[in-house]
Amino acid sequence: ADASDKDEAFSKWNKYYIQSLEDLKHRLHKLEDKQKNYPPVNSLLESQRKRILITGGAGFVGSHLVDALMLAGHEVIVADNYFTGRKMNVEHWIGHSNFELLHHDITEPLRIEVDQIYHLASPASPPHYMYNPIKTIKTNTVGTMNMLGLAKRVKARLLLASTSEVYGDPEIHPQHEGYWGHVYGNGKQTRSFHDLVSGLIKLMNSNVSSPVNLGNPEEHTIYDFAKFVRNAVGGQVPIINKPMPQDDPRKRKPDIDKAKKLLNWQPVVSLATGINKTIQYFRDELTRTKVLNNNKQKIDI
Repeated sequence: ADASDKDEAFSKWNKYYIQSLEDLKHRLHKLEDKQKNYPPVNSLLESQRKRILITGGAGFVGSHLVDALMLAGHEVIVADNYFTGRKMNVEHWIGHSNFELLHHDITEPLRIEVDQIYHLASPASPPHYMYNPIKTIKTNTVGTMNMLGLAKRVKARLLLASTSEVYGDPEIHPQHEGYWGHVYGNGKQTRSFHDLVSGLIKLMNSNVSSPVNLGNPEEHTIYDFAKFVRNAVGGQVPIINKPMPQDDPRKRKPDIDKAKKLLNWQPVVSLATGINKTIQYFRDELTRTKVLNNNKQKIDI
């Protein structure tokens, strides 16, 4: 009986092993086909095409910036240590002659030749940057010094991105670029939500060298935002109030007059459109995770 059970178990395992190999072959073929069918990119003259470095380019904002610059026809290099970014955000460009992905922590020097540097690398959300605050400080100090050194060496233009945390818990509202900030939850604190990529590209290619707010002056409380998300998703999930994080700003609303005047830029994606796209993104992620888990269970049996 024991020998029979072992033979049956081996036969079952062998079946799933062979199936997993077939699944792997299928995925490799799909990947090869995908690499041969990139999104169509613009064809630029050598004099127009720039070599562009994006630190944190595997993150949310960075990966969308990668898409825009690749589609425009530029050569793009992404440097990311994947602390919050993910390779899958840019995997559709891997293998393209205009794209290069570097697994690199910018607290270490980077010696490459580039024309422009979008310095986006840093954990952005409180749970992420408070997980390792020393690492966050090093990224924003040592990392920024390394990028400034690179820009100086190769004579590249550098755009340093920052979150609105530079304003702290502001004493003026809305916040303009000349305000130096004020450092010091019931869901009544306010936030603004916006689209950034086009603004970043316009700022990089402008003659402006001073701080510029890129944001949305449309202001919502976190509580109202939570209700909006719940209604868009559907269902009656309860909204739970938790204590505000330490030093969490009570109000946040950018003054974007400077961006309008100097860059001819203002946000164009509505909150509703952005939320619905975000919900679809997470639904796709859940589907992807479910498929991966199912494949893993097959292999583990």
